Amino acid sequence: MALVNPFLSPPRTPLSLRVSAPPNQALLRWTLCSQYSFKPSSLRSKHAMCGATADIKAAPLADGEADHAVLVGPASEDERKGDYDWTQEWYPLYLTLNVPEDAPLGLRVFDKQLVLFKDGNGQFRCYEDRCPHRLAKLSEGQLIDGRLECLYHGWQFEGEGKCVKIPQLPADAKIPQAACVKTYEVRDSQGVIWVWMSLKTPPNVSKLPWFENFARPEFQDISTIHELPYDHSILLENLMDPAHIPISHDRTDWTAKREDAQPLSFEVTERTHRGFAGWWGREKDGSMPNFLRFEAPCVLQNNREIVDKNGEINYFSGLFLCRPTGQGKSMLIVRFGGTKRSPLAKVFPKWYLHQNASKVFEQDMGFLSSQNEILLKEKVSTKELYLNLKSSDTWVAEYRKWMDKAGHGMPYHFGHSTISLPKEPAVVEHAPAGLVAGQSASSPTKGGIGTMHAPNFANRYFRHVIHCKGCRTVVKAFEAWKNALSAVAVALVALAILVSGRQWKALLLASAALCSVGVYACSIAIAMNTTNFIRTHRRL
Repeated sequence: MALVNPFLSPPRTPLSLRVSAPPNQALLRWTLCSQYSFKPSSLRSKHAMCGATADIKAAPLADGEADHAVLVGPASEDERKGDYDWTQEWYPLYLTLNVPEDAPLGLRVFDKQLVLFKDGNGQFRCYEDRCPHRLAKLSEGQLIDGRLECLYHGWQFEGEGKCVKIPQLPADAKIPQAACVKTYEVRDSQGVIWVWMSLKTPPNVSKLPWFENFARPEFQDISTIHELPYDHSILLENLMDPAHIPISHDRTDWTAKREDAQPLSFEVTERTHRGFAGWWGREKDGSMPNFLRFEAPCVLQNNREIVDKNGEINYFSGLFLCRPTGQGKSMLIVRFGGTKRSPLAKVFPKWYLHQNASKVFEQDMGFLSSQNEILLKEKVSTKELYLNLKSSDTWVAEYRKWMDKAGHGMPYHFGHSTISLPKEPAVVEHAPAGLVAGQSASSPTKGGIGTMHAPNFANRYFRHVIHCKGCRTVVKAFEAWKNALSAVAVALVALAILVSGRQWKALLLASAALCSVGVYACSIAIAMNTTNFIRTHRRL
């Protein structure tokens, strides 16, 4: 997975590098893949007869020894032990600036359905997305005077989930104490809404992520949010895999080029029950300037510091906040930033960078969706299916080994050596509701305008635009300009037909042509925000 880095452009002259690795530092943007390296952990011998090792230039070894030298090996028994409870964690729900001011928002963490909204005091509230009356989704309701109303029978809730109004209740009757909803603790931290998923254990504030670079005074970032049709573990694998970028994202931006595909070096410097961390870079460079950290439950960071010719330290970070949203589904908040911004970032509007990020996800979507399908179908651990190389897949293997430790405390998992299959059937919702329904009914999707379209998370509009206030505003603005310019062009052509003077005809027709160009440009911009990237060829 790679995105255009709006804060880094390829340096014209070599810069001295200085990288720090504080515990909560952010994961460097994968577009820095032009500077990677890599280092081994232990190996596995299961695929001893596979010819995949033939491309590795090394001293001649026996078949089993050769595989042992390049393949990542199995986890030990000690590495598979752990104590983990997925509910006793903070999960990233949404970007703060994108939370609707006047409507509830339905969200998921694994199979738990939540509803997020702002009450009358501007405070964020999070309830179980289920009315205690007849189980209707509260996210399909509305906000009235800061209260959340279920649109099935009009029950209203406020504060800590207390029911304050039941229209059907007799005037002299009291509201039953059981007429309340379960509440979840939420925090607004560094522009992200986080939720504590345990209803039994008080929130552990020390576990709430804090990202040092994003707190720096001169630090600027570009943040996007995406809903994706594959499991969060597969998404995290993809995000911590710099080796795929030159091939899968060839020429997507100015850093990804397939001729740059090469062996990487990795060094794991930390393994705990909450994750792992280490350095990586290009093997041929002999250095590992990038620091990566994965931290439970689903935070991936990459950080780099570059010292310029004046001795000033510039901080660059990439941050990936992944949230499991059910079997085969996930939501991702992507944040790239730095204390020094590339001049190109000032040229491109944010909506352009957002749609480019969507394109990057679409380039990987086919691979990752099929990977998700195979894992569920085969029902075996990843060491039986993957052929992980030390020179490209060390982070992937580390992550799956961490899943061996923590997986027993999750609803389901696919580890390096262990698995636990989902106990609950996957939920498929056929009726659009809430925010998604409102947007799909009123905005252009798949070329349709003002018509209802069932949500399709393979579609760029539903995966990103409906969750991004900025991009929704831009699409509506382009649509308004398109309609206005179309009307003006038609009026100008009509006037050109009516007037008799040649000069007037020429002027009016030229103006109509300019308006038509504007209509075309608006159509292109709308399509960029609503149409998926499709591979039309394979670059050889």
